[in-house]
Amino acid sequence: MVFTTRPELAGTFGMVSATHWIGAQAAMAMLERGGNAVDAAVAGGLALQAAEPQQNGPGGDLTLIFAKPGSQPRVLCAQGPAPERASVAAFRKLGLDQVPGTGLLAAAIPGATLGWLTLLADHGTLKFAEVVEAALRVAEHGVPVTARLAAVLERMAPHFVRHWPSSGALYAPGGQPHPVGSLLKNPALAATWRGLIEAEASASARGAGRREALAAVVREWTEGFVGAAIDAFCRTPHRDSSGTDHSGLLTSRDLAAWRPHYEDTVSVDFRGWTVHKCGFWSQGPAFLQQLRILDAVPGFGEGRLAPGSAGFTHAVLEATKLALADRDAWYGDSPDVPAEELLSPSYGAERARLIGETASLEVRPGSPGGRAPRLPDLTVRGEFEAAGVNGLGEPNAVRALLEANALPDAEGRARTDTVHLDVVDRWGMMVSATPSGGWLSSSPVIPELGFPLGTRLQMAWLEEGLPNTLAPGRRPRTTLSPSLATRGGEAVLAFGSPGGDQQDQWQPHFFFDIALTGAGLQEAIEAPAFHSVHLPSSFYPHEAQPGVALAEGRIGQEVIDGLRARGHRVGVTGNWQIGRLCAVSRDPETGLLRAGANPRGMTGYAVGR
Repeated sequence: MVFTTRPELAGTFGMVSATHWIGAQAAMAMLERGGNAVDAAVAGGLALQAAEPQQNGPGGDLTLIFAKPGSQPRVLCAQGPAPERASVAAFRKLGLDQVPGTGLLAAAIPGATLGWLTLLADHGTLKFAEVVEAALRVAEHGVPVTARLAAVLERMAPHFVRHWPSSGALYAPGGQPHPVGSLLKNPALAATWRGLIEAEASASARGAGRREALAAVVREWTEGFVGAAIDAFCRTPHRDSSGTDHSGLLTSRDLAAWRPHYEDTVSVDFRGWTVHKCGFWSQGPAFLQQLRILDAVPGFGEGRLAPGSAGFTHAVLEATKLALADRDAWYGDSPDVPAEELLSPSYGAERARLIGETASLEVRPGSPGGRAPRLPDLTVRGEFEAAGVNGLGEPNAVRALLEANALPDAEGRARTDTVHLDVVDRWGMMVSATPSGGWLSSSPVIPELGFPLGTRLQMAWLEEGLPNTLAPGRRPRTTLSPSLATRGGEAVLAFGSPGGDQQDQWQPHFFFDIALTGAGLQEAIEAPAFHSVHLPSSFYPHEAQPGVALAEGRIGQEVIDGLRARGHRVGVTGNWQIGRLCAVSRDPETGLLRAGANPRGMTGYAVGR
């Protein structure tokens, strides 16, 4: 018997896993009410906006994969594109060579709330007023401040006081950030949701059906009081991570013109499984490339390359570097992405032959279809000197690196995180959703609305001619990356994680435990985690730590020594410090549903029966 910190849930009615217990319970309440997986996911997603404001918000973005019984999985893309006025020339005129990581300039068209509304209208059964109940209660009555949220508030309070007074009024009144255990209320956000509820109720009173009433909510967001407040706020300059005050580029015209849409997934087969991801406008296909590469490595998953061994971990880290190098060279919201070649078995085998016995310290994109790769400026910024030089794995050095990648600093240079939610219902519908952006540290709070905008444009480059070059109407390549797996054409596994560039590292590791060893969901979630920070971050200021890998201490000294002997610069973290995975599953033959949740951080939760 494998012992885990939490039970793996099992039942036949419905299962939810989320990064915060409030999101999980809000979703489960909709299943208990008779709603389907979409109703549950929307309720959970809205509740997470209120419960984890340091991780996501109504002004952020959303990527989602869902599957109905008997149908192919589909992507809902609610990643908003760049506004009409956002161009390389516009930023260059301001003297910028990177899109700032915070403030108003980096705001894409907010897609998260519109995405939830779109999914609810098209595939749900309940009203907006019903699915927003839990979120509304959290905003009005308060959410207990967790240690993680309190750390972000304490770090950001000086910046709020000096530069973002509207954020200070909400999160650090009188300059004092809300402490751990206190109740954080957001009356302005509650008023926003009540205004949207009123729009739905007014439409219904005029005889509109459920879908028509939800369309009225969408109009209120895009062209009513929400859109008007966003447009007006973006006209006032605010401090951003460039060190200067800038106004935003987003306008009411942008909001009125854009809507979320559906797309086919991209997928590859791996040893009896088919893994589905969002398209090349996301980093999701990097997961699929890792599957192709590692499936071509002789003996992968067995013997000296069995999961948990130094050989396995080395192979995975090297495949990760190759896949992410291709991401930086080839991925973007562009018709020129060589998608078929990048995911072909022959290209995967070609890349697999580059994996040697020692760690590569180079960035090595490939040449799919014979095309020469072109990388953006990958200047190393903030290399982690403590790993591989002196004091290998020294706790303070590792902690400094983790904080640099996870907490905003006092000047508002943000690096927070994301949320995730998975749902499966008794009819077999499955949803995997990764909302993010609109963090409290990303941008000042719009006082009339109670939430900030996102900063996803920081992931686009200000170099012309790249697949991910900033351009009006183009989606910045996002790190948001939900996952859904099928077997025999049936949806059997939905999973995902926060983590930025690490999302498509932690998720493959989880999947390998499931697919190669038969591990249970909870067992795979709790397995010792590791990841590479070799490639530049997708987030401003795009720092890199060449050759560096971080691993939880539980991975074992034998593995750590084996990686170091192969040339990896290994930093050892705490035993429970890496990853925030969620997962649900369904056995099509028995109808048995399962769920697991991450114990790290003490907020993730699974619920079901």
